[in-house]
Amino acid sequence: MIEGYYIRFKMQLHYALVRCRSKNKIIQMDTSPIRKLPLFEFIALMALLTSLVALSIDAMLPALENIGDELNAHSAQQTFLIVSLFFMGMSIGQLIFGPFSDARGRRLTILVGLIIFLIGTAICYIAASMEMLLVGRVIQAIGVSGPRVAGMAMIRDLYVGEEMARVMSFINVIFIIVPMLAPLLGQFIMHWYGWRQIFIAFALVALLSALWFFSRQDETLPRKYRAKFNLRQYVRNVFWLLTQPVVMGASIGMGCIFGAFLGYLSSSQTIFVQIYNTGDYFPFIFAVLALAIGAASLFNGVMVMRYGMSKIILAALWGSLVYAIALIIITVWFDGLPPLLLFCAVLFVGFFFLGGLFGNVNALAMEPLGHIAGVGASFIGFFSSLLSVPISIVIVEYIDRDVTPIAIGFFIFSTIAFVSIKTALHFRRENSYH
Repeated sequence: MIEGYYIRFKMQLHYALVRCRSKNKIIQMDTSPIRKLPLFEFIALMALLTSLVALSIDAMLPALENIGDELNAHSAQQTFLIVSLFFMGMSIGQLIFGPFSDARGRRLTILVGLIIFLIGTAICYIAASMEMLLVGRVIQAIGVSGPRVAGMAMIRDLYVGEEMARVMSFINVIFIIVPMLAPLLGQFIMHWYGWRQIFIAFALVALLSALWFFSRQDETLPRKYRAKFNLRQYVRNVFWLLTQPVVMGASIGMGCIFGAFLGYLSSSQTIFVQIYNTGDYFPFIFAVLALAIGAASLFNGVMVMRYGMSKIILAALWGSLVYAIALIIITVWFDGLPPLLLFCAVLFVGFFFLGGLFGNVNALAMEPLGHIAGVGASFIGFFSSLLSVPISIVIVEYIDRDVTPIAIGFFIFSTIAFVSIKTALHFRRENSYH
């Protein structure tokens, strides 16, 4: 009993030291002893680490049909699970690596995550059935969530508020190059060497990331700030997160928006190759559409310090809602199959507004969580995945001969996201998280 009171007192003291307020502003923990990388190198390094997620997803898109044929997939929907189950695995991994990161530090979290990722990659490489491949993909995803959670926590260790949103936006600019180039890389490797060699590329990128990270980046969570894992405290932290309107509003919004986007992502090869018959042009179309998200991230990185995170989120929310309505209109007008150029043009504009939401809403959710950045990042990732994966699976289940399910998905879930994120912004203003 005395030990329980001691742990509680220790955690309260830790909370007070790390997340104290001064002049109505949240301040970050003292990181003065930590050797900081130059900003550009830090952004590039974090982008490379987190890009393993995008690379592991988007490089597979051109190969889905070939993998399904070789491994005797039961249906096209089963091949879509190569993408969807990856996010489910990430949600599981984030629950594990969140508290691990807060207890053992960011560097060890990244090391363990990369090792698990390499094990999953090896299983995928030798897979003799679709079921074995899907198991490997889940293990891959659990592993890659380590660098993702620890990377997010490292950013939160060093930056807060608009500064964090700015850094994340610039990371997204580099990060977005990966989804632009990954399908081209995947198609090139598949054409010349076969789809299994795509997993060799994943392993090489993971090893390169590890060499760069461990040779250059110091630990950003000093031992004195680490919270020894305690199940009771972990559950208490989760319940505390569930009561935070800023965290929950932003997380629900992220889950809904990303669920609709993941529905598009999972079925993009079917949409462009099978429905629109674009053939080998699919990776180029995919890259152009991904460019919209990169442009939005660059715009946000330049403007967020000038106008503030809240104003940009509001503008992007309105834009994404208008985009969803426009997509519904053109889809209904053309009986579910708009002309390819018009469809891509509307998607491009819509993805620009979505790009203005991704980094900012994530920063909004993380803002109150300096004292439990690892647990917070894992919870936000798990909760948003818990929403987004089922949403995407439902959407792609109805993809057949037209794009109506995509349009309906964006409309419904953009509307829900609009309400939930606006609620989060309202409570942010009330609590002076800026």
